[in-house]
Amino acid sequence: MWYSTFRCLVTLFLSLLAVPFATDAQPLAKMPRIGILALGAPPHQGVDTLRHGLHELGYVEGQTIGFESRWAEFAFERLPALAAELVRLPVDVLVTHGPQGVRAAKDATSTIPIVMARMDDAEEHGLVASLARPGGNVTGLSHQTGELSGKWLEFLQEVRPRLVHVAVLWDATGTVNQLRTLESAARTMNVRLHVLEVRSRSDFDGAFATAKTAQVGGLVILGSPLLTLNAPQLAELATQHRLPAIYGDRRFVEEGGLMAYGPKESDPSWGWRRAVVYVDKLLKGAKPADLPVERPSQFALVINLKSAQALGITIPPVVLFQADEVIR
Repeated sequence: MWYSTFRCLVTLFLSLLAVPFATDAQPLAKMPRIGILALGAPPHQGVDTLRHGLHELGYVEGQTIGFESRWAEFAFERLPALAAELVRLPVDVLVTHGPQGVRAAKDATSTIPIVMARMDDAEEHGLVASLARPGGNVTGLSHQTGELSGKWLEFLQEVRPRLVHVAVLWDATGTVNQLRTLESAARTMNVRLHVLEVRSRSDFDGAFATAKTAQVGGLVILGSPLLTLNAPQLAELATQHRLPAIYGDRRFVEEGGLMAYGPKESDPSWGWRRAVVYVDKLLKGAKPADLPVERPSQFALVINLKSAQALGITIPPVVLFQADEVIR
């Protein structure tokens, strides 16, 4: 009897000793963390779209996925330090946008996958080897705005016949490919360009004053996060200086600009919605070098007739016929 009792006690004691070892043998899975490097300030529609999209795929924040957000609040010089901070944590995937954000992320790490939620001319910036096979640790979405430059001039000439002098608002911290493409188109169309370099919002007033002095007849605004994020101010300045202007993002027209010609998927959240797919694939083991960069395939012309009226411009029927959307 005593022997049986003794054996039961020994068995119970050994089973209790075994519990910690069993727990150590099956550690909890590491929760992946997504780093978000944003150029602007919260709240941000794109960032919210990313989080919601991953939730719809079954990820639960705080349980199966975590987020670490860093905001430059339009002070782009802060981006390198913010990117380095995310890398030190570390995060498992880094999501950012714009040439300034992607460059800062790429300079901070060559191993953590980087997803471009919105980018212009990624290949021309040297951020990927090619769109089809990015190589390295960067992939995502890229709008090839250099391909649109000639069309911007064409639409301006149709709205303002005999147009000779055109101002070009260019973010000098962005890609030069758009400017070169536009210069090539201008030579073919016998248009003289007046390039207005800007690097921050504080340069806008001076750039428009220079355009007025040059007596230009139209304005092309090249693609850039700096310029897109300040679309309301640029639209207002174009109206004040009575400059018919065209841009590659419809937000410019929604804020009172005259025309926009660019990807149909140019709403602020499109790239972030597609970034969800990339993040999911990367967390499941895909390599960024093997994920082709996605680019838009459809383009739209949007015209603001209220702005045309304010500028004293009559939009020709042939241009209105080409418009995908007219704001009245």
